[in-house]
Amino acid sequence: MTRITGTTTTVDANGITLGVESFGDDDAPLVLLVGGTTMLSWPDALCERLAAGGRRAVRYDLRDSGESTTADPEAPAYTLRDLAADAAALAGVLGGGPAHLAGIGVGGMVAQVAALDHPGAFSALTLVGTRAVAPGPSDDDLPDHDRATMSRLFAHAMPDWSDREAVAHFAAAGAEILGDDPETALAVAARIWDRTPGTAPAVQMANQLGMVFSRLDCAPRWRERLPEIGVPTLVVHGRRDRFFPVGNGEAIAREIPGARLLVLEEAATKLPEPAAGEVAEAMLTLGSTASLPGRPAARAAGRLDRLASAAPVRARVTREESGPVPRRCRCPGTWVRRSGGGRRP
Repeated sequence: MTRITGTTTTVDANGITLGVESFGDDDAPLVLLVGGTTMLSWPDALCERLAAGGRRAVRYDLRDSGESTTADPEAPAYTLRDLAADAAALAGVLGGGPAHLAGIGVGGMVAQVAALDHPGAFSALTLVGTRAVAPGPSDDDLPDHDRATMSRLFAHAMPDWSDREAVAHFAAAGAEILGDDPETALAVAARIWDRTPGTAPAVQMANQLGMVFSRLDCAPRWRERLPEIGVPTLVVHGRRDRFFPVGNGEAIAREIPGARLLVLEEAATKLPEPAAGEVAEAMLTLGSTASLPGRPAARAAGRLDRLASAAPVRARVTREESGPVPRRCRCPGTWVRRSGGGRRP
């Protein structure tokens, strides 16, 4: 019988300890969920649905967060490439062959680099609410953070990080500014606080705000390498995302050959619980193509399209379409699935 509830433990990989939570049977195909930065970036409902769909869903904390190795978040002695190597090493330790890798937020940056630097470790890729350039100044052709939203966030006073309730309410207020559900943010922030190894401000901010990434060495650039990704890829992005606006997800989907784009019309920066079932179904469909033999990425998109038409999807999906690709992108077309709305003008 499939185990749906999660089991939390730690795993040694790449010379460090990573906090992990596993849903589903240990011998099922692995879906590895990179935290952004903690594992709780991934909703429980999504992990449970993946397990119910016959996968082993394992979400994990990045370094300096949750139950993973914590050293000095203010001066990380590792790079983005090290985080990518952690993902590949963890997939190897967990076993079961190449994994379906998924990253959310800054974890999506880790997942992109991991898929590029360690292609043999992964059979499929899902990227949620992320972008193809490191934290800091964005590329001229990509939409940057919404200025008014960022001004409101920076005007929001930091809490007493030793006060669990104050931290949770701080997260809820930030979620409201970003367009996310404040009640969900309140509950998740309290859970993150409970799993954070200490109340020092730097450690708390690494867990609650992902501040490590503002100090992390993310060189060299990887955006220009995206056309090298040869596994089936799903890109998920909230239409109302003000932190990484949806144009970032659209660009990733254009630049990875055969990638599919799922736009969640009512979502902002977080993956909302009501959308978890739809995203999980899209991930299950994507993962099913990874076992198809002799599949270049471009042909995989066509096979995935046929599979999607037969797959049970509980949430309503409007239409799929392929659009033109910029000249600098070598991919033949980008498949788009939009949730909750029709064709965009």
